[in-house]
Amino acid sequence: LSLVLSLGATKDMGKMLGGDEEKDPDAAKKEEERQEALRQEEEERKAKYAKMEAEREIMRQGIRDKYGIKKKEEKEAEAQATLEANAEGSLTRPKKAIPPGCGDEEEEEGASILDTVIKYLPGPLQDMFKK
Repeated sequence: LSLVLSLGATKDMGKMLGGDEEKDPDAAKKEEERQEALRQEEEERKAKYAKMEAEREIMRQGIRDKYGIKKKEEKEAEAQATLEANAEGSLTRPKKAIPPGCGDEEEEEGASILDTVIKYLPGPLQDMFKK
């Protein structure tokens, strides 16, 4: 038993050290067939998963339609469209709305605030400010 093991071990050691290897005349052809089989399996796997994902997307779209949900891409596209519509015709950023009463008329505004304050003061104080 030990003789058989040692003979097999020395034969393998010789191959590892660069000794004579058994040359298979069809090795290149077999390797090419193996690579082709791997490519084919990969293509089949990709096709299978693409089909499964397409079926899932159909189901997802049905749910979105049923509940009125929009895709993230659709939401972003709508937001971009609204920004573009708001900025249409403008070369700069959109102007902020100025509330009424704010603006260039500071003197009149100051007088109106003073009049409002005076109106709420007691009678004798009102007389003092009116003079």
